[in-house]
Amino acid sequence: MPSQYIDRGIIKWAPFDALVGYGAMIREMKLRLGKKDKPVLSDDQYEELNRKLSLAVHQGVDVEVEYYIDGYVRTTFGKIRKLDPILGLIILDTFERIKAADIMDIIY
Repeated sequence: MPSQYIDRGIIKWAPFDALVGYGAMIREMKLRLGKKDKPVLSDDQYEELNRKLSLAVHQGVDVEVEYYIDGYVRTTFGKIRKLDPILGLIILDTFERIKAADIMDIIY
């Protein structure tokens, strides 16, 4: 005789999500635990970064920029459109503004 069991799918897990705000709290905790301190670059790394930056500006090539913001290392792509030495910003052709002090690496 075949079994008459019918799986209730996601409905059987509904009581685990019954606590209001519990899911949001878990997501927030994961976000906070993933944060890291800003990496410290050596003088040699700053020199290499400066060289890569000047080459990318003069050659007008697409670059991948790794930068630190709010506890995370992020990556973006684009051509360097403008360098603002007064504000210490690098402006990409996507109109993204990145603080020069936050840049960790530039990859061609």
